[in-house]
Amino acid sequence: MSLTYGEIKSQYSALQQTYDYMLKNRTAITDFFHSQGKRSVTFIGCGSSYTLSESAAFSVRLRAGIPASALAGGDLLLNAEAYSSLLSDTLLIAPSRSGSTSEIVESVRLLKLNGEAPVLAISCVVDSALSEIADLILSLPWAFDHSVCQTRTVTNLYTANLMIAAFLGHDESVLADIAVAIAQGEAYMERFESAIREASDYGWTNAVLLADGELNGLAAEGAIALTEIAKVQAHAFHVLDVRHGPMVTVGPETLVIAHLTSAGTEHQRKLMQDIRARGAKVIAFGDAAANISEHHVDLAIMTESQLCKPVQGIPFLFIPQIVALCSAERQGINPDEPDGLTAWVKL
Repeated sequence: MSLTYGEIKSQYSALQQTYDYMLKNRTAITDFFHSQGKRSVTFIGCGSSYTLSESAAFSVRLRAGIPASALAGGDLLLNAEAYSSLLSDTLLIAPSRSGSTSEIVESVRLLKLNGEAPVLAISCVVDSALSEIADLILSLPWAFDHSVCQTRTVTNLYTANLMIAAFLGHDESVLADIAVAIAQGEAYMERFESAIREASDYGWTNAVLLADGELNGLAAEGAIALTEIAKVQAHAFHVLDVRHGPMVTVGPETLVIAHLTSAGTEHQRKLMQDIRARGAKVIAFGDAAANISEHHVDLAIMTESQLCKPVQGIPFLFIPQIVALCSAERQGINPDEPDGLTAWVKL
């Protein structure tokens, strides 16, 4: 068994620890935010943590009604002066596996030197470089991925970010649904892993991931996982937006992983039909309320319970993770040692 597979399968036990830890620190998090008196929130990340930041910023805007944006760490490092108006009255949130990625650490140091932006850091390493300069540090060492490609870590960082948005917006339904998703997680993985492997066990060469709203950043993370672990071309789009150009990339060599909702069922159904008519296979995911017909997709995956949309992202992530692992195994690629990659970048 690969290290990557073990970390994928242990993500729900880690999530329970993250959930309990975040609840324990709820008051500290909200007190810190309100004490800073900032107008907005800016998430910063690199690679996977940047895609998670995109989702997190969307959640803060939607759940808490607070202006929020996401910046790539390298972009911020190179162009901090150009973004001064964005950063002048903001609180930075930096989710990071290692807390040592150069672009994040150096850009935060630069902003600190200029007296700007208090920082809340979330790291899976205790006493990281980032924790030394952050104003509030949240540590999730049980979520640390020892393999190069992140799986368990991203699910936990996504959940931590989402809980912060729920805390700031007093959205108790999100918090309650996260608890449900975690409680059902082990059974969910057991129920669908073999079906995911079977549906994706063919010679596809590119993947398209589709998701809207708070889950679009997660779709981008799924594309990163497929690229890193299985060395395949993978791209993420909004659900209906795939018609606006990207459809030309969809064909018999394509695997589509789509997050579908209970809204706009007819539009989604027609899209799945059109994608399959182009020869692609479709794995579709939705919660218990989604109307996904087995006649319109190759594999329909649904949660046991109805979950609010951002929480559906937790079980959704499992699909591209297992698909990536299955593809790597089929190609004879060691998922623990991706060519040319390191666990985190030091410039």
